[in-house]
Amino acid sequence: MSYSVSPIGFVHSCFKEKFAIPRQPQLAPAARGVLELVAPFDQPHALEGLEQVSHVWLLFLFHQALEAEPRLRVRPPRLGGNRMVGVFATRATHRPNGIGQSVVKLDRIEPGRLHLSGIDLLDGTPVLDIKPYVPYADAITDAHNGLAEDAPNLIAVHWTESSLQQAQSEAARLGEPLQALIEQCLAQDPRPAYQTPAPERRYGTRLWDVEVRWHYPKPSTITVLEVTRAAS
Repeated sequence: MSYSVSPIGFVHSCFKEKFAIPRQPQLAPAARGVLELVAPFDQPHALEGLEQVSHVWLLFLFHQALEAEPRLRVRPPRLGGNRMVGVFATRATHRPNGIGQSVVKLDRIEPGRLHLSGIDLLDGTPVLDIKPYVPYADAITDAHNGLAEDAPNLIAVHWTESSLQQAQSEAARLGEPLQALIEQCLAQDPRPAYQTPAPERRYGTRLWDVEVRWHYPKPSTITVLEVTRAAS
């Protein structure tokens, strides 16, 4: 038996590439985006009452990771990328139906649009449903997860003088907390866990419409080298 679903909207996100997106929501509070709803879900009465809610669950599609053949076992980055476990024990993007979920902060509501923060969603992500976060039911104080019990360890993020000035200039232009966004994302060390990068190797990603470049002068330290406007 099969079912069909259709998006209720699409996310306009600060994350233009998959690389460096936090692996869970809420790890980068400065990560912002807008969920733009499509008809008929963009009508005001569809959102009535949501102004009383601080956080929402988004059910969405990993639209750039959909696969014809399901994976039964995956290699979670949290386990170093070299240990396989069952797909249902993880939140890996390689899902049987490509469905993900994230709890995000609802900053404000406009007609047909939800402004969100703390997101971990790629630009253009199709959203299938919105559900309000219910603290008494959703926050389970005695819950445990032996595979991912604690938040990931953070690494130090440093700036060159020029890259910091560039980030501050671009942040003023965008009206976004770009410096905080870069620091929050990079502190989680986006490189594959099995890599030991040489100091001369550069990494990069695109946030909003800027390109961010960095390297690892030491294995546990990042230095941001450049923050420049992306080519159109």
